[in-house]
Amino acid sequence: QAIRAGLVDEYQMFVSPIVVGAGNPFFPDDVRVELELLEERRFGNGVVHLRYRAT
Repeated sequence: QAIRAGLVDEYQMFVSPIVVGAGNPFFPDDVRVELELLEERRFGNGVVHLRYRAT
């Protein structure tokens, strides 16, 4: 609900180099959010931290 209302102004995600064929979606189906990449940090184990601002 907060995403739909435009109340979230920043998103931080950790992306792991593992693909899993099940789970919950990160965003609801009916939501589209345009993002601007603010920061990217890579770790030695392949994990990437991404920080975005909603535009």
